[in-house]
Amino acid sequence: MSEILRVNNISKHFGGLMAVSDVSLSINQGETVGLMGPNGAGKTTLVNMITGKYAVDSGDVQFMGHDITKMPTYQRCHLGITRTYQIPRPFPELTAIGSVAVSALQGKKRSNQSFEDALTDATHYLEFCGLFSKRNVLGKDLTLYELRSLELARALATTPKLMLVDEVMAGLNPHEAVKAVRLIERAKEEFGVTILWIEHVMAVLMKAAQRVVVLHYGKKIAEGLPQDIANDPFVIECYLGSCHA
Repeated sequence: MSEILRVNNISKHFGGLMAVSDVSLSINQGETVGLMGPNGAGKTTLVNMITGKYAVDSGDVQFMGHDITKMPTYQRCHLGITRTYQIPRPFPELTAIGSVAVSALQGKKRSNQSFEDALTDATHYLEFCGLFSKRNVLGKDLTLYELRSLELARALATTPKLMLVDEVMAGLNPHEAVKAVRLIERAKEEFGVTILWIEHVMAVLMKAAQRVVVLHYGKKIAEGLPQDIANDPFVIECYLGSCHA
């Protein structure tokens, strides 16, 4: 199994706050790797450095054997890195199909692609995510679950090799949460995408992930098989609030 992502000793601070401190991890092609940690552990900051939203203060990021540490976000997208957001970020005045078409245009390095081609692609991803009937609904008029499905459709429309999923279950009711998890698992099977999945709900990662990485106060405190992480006393302490940096 070939390695698709390697993060080497990356750190990020904001003023006097060290958000991520000397974190390393690797992901193999086809894996689902879970990323866990209490609120403020540095999970989203780590994702933001992988996608290029934040510059790293130290360390480097390697994707498919290439150093992308200083590469802008749009170029990383062209290479095959995409993400969803914990708080959905739709284009409020665009229809669902328009939003996904924009992603299709941005994700592919195909100079001759027309907007009509992008709309055709968008239709496919909306159907996959169960949103075809909502294709002409504005982003601002979609429900939270529909917005989360739209986030996934937009991410898939960039034709990614690696997808970073940020707390897809947040705010959903139990029925919607089950549907969201199944949709991501289907996306992995259908499109062969590798996944780094941020999630608070340990039970989800126990089933979906091959490995789990745990952050606490910006540091990696554990990595291993899901069942080993679930039974790690130090991880349990941190989640219960009695673990201190």
